[in-house]
Amino acid sequence: MYKLIKRDGKAKRGELHTVHGVIQTPVFMNVGTAAAIKGAVSTMDLQEIGTQVQLSNTYHLHVRPGDAVVKKMGGLHKFMVWDKPILTDSGGFQVFSLAGLRRIREEGVYFNSHVDGRKIFMGPEESMQIQSNLASTIAMAFDECPSSVADRDYVQRSVERTTRWLYRCKEEMARLNCLPDTINPHQMLFGINQGGIYEDIRIEHAQQIRELDLDGYAVGGLAVGESHEEMYRILDAVVPELPLEKPTYLMGVGTPANILEAVDRGVDFFDCVYPSRNGRHGHVYTNHGKLNLFNAKYELDPRPIEEGCQCPACRHYSRAYIRHLLKAKEMLGMRLCVLHNLYFYNHLMEEIRDAIDAGNYQAFKREKLAGFENNA
Repeated sequence: MYKLIKRDGKAKRGELHTVHGVIQTPVFMNVGTAAAIKGAVSTMDLQEIGTQVQLSNTYHLHVRPGDAVVKKMGGLHKFMVWDKPILTDSGGFQVFSLAGLRRIREEGVYFNSHVDGRKIFMGPEESMQIQSNLASTIAMAFDECPSSVADRDYVQRSVERTTRWLYRCKEEMARLNCLPDTINPHQMLFGINQGGIYEDIRIEHAQQIRELDLDGYAVGGLAVGESHEEMYRILDAVVPELPLEKPTYLMGVGTPANILEAVDRGVDFFDCVYPSRNGRHGHVYTNHGKLNLFNAKYELDPRPIEEGCQCPACRHYSRAYIRHLLKAKEMLGMRLCVLHNLYFYNHLMEEIRDAIDAGNYQAFKREKLAGFENNA
């Protein structure tokens, strides 16, 4: 159940009550695609850096180790030793990202595995069955994510098929949640709004899917090639059409600036690979802009990545030492950068929640954005 606590303009401050605990929103979900954050980050680390939700991917876990294996191990929470909420992405994004390996039909999508080339079929029912085996807290509906450059006719037909798939997902999820051997019979289902950069298609789709009274609603198919301005334009159009009393999730977004802008438009769930991916390459986020720790100017820098930061890296280590680790290709360097970035994102969300609580989100946003434009 979602409880809207406060609004500051369009910004929402809420709580989502789940079987695995309460999620305070706005929230950033740390991306652990294959049931782990890339960069040697453990679930104990995630607890320490303030993670509320961990996100894993249905397709990747179906490929390996196999969702049947995860079910036999007691579900994803037991398997990865994580007792807080988990959201599983439905595999729909792989329909987009594995374009060279798939065929889309009404019944679902035929894949060739990116690992070993074996044939895989996934439709709405299969996606729900895999996610039920994984026993995540929140399951995502199976959808197609059209390319940002797809023509209007294709996007329209794709969205209509995604709507038909959503009805099938809802029906199958209800069936699975009633089975005696289902690990999590309280699994939630979020639907996904699609429509590319066409406002009218997006709005019509939002109006259709909000009638299904799902547990939450996502805006998908953004941050896939369109400009930031186009993304904000679509959010301005579509978020007001989604239920205010349900969580709104912007999938795969984004930079700290993207998050601040999207919160201002009523979004309260986010996920993105940026903090972990950039961290693995020595790029770290601060309130004064992003740093590349490979730069020679940090060779003798005794300061932490960011003064005052309470992450495990900043509490103990200097920029100079972390730079040395990265240059020497020591895994610890990558791990410390990922931990810092994830802490930074989680702490940013905490600050956002506090600003909305205090009713001064606009001033907070302006101050943060101005800081990000600097170079530390």
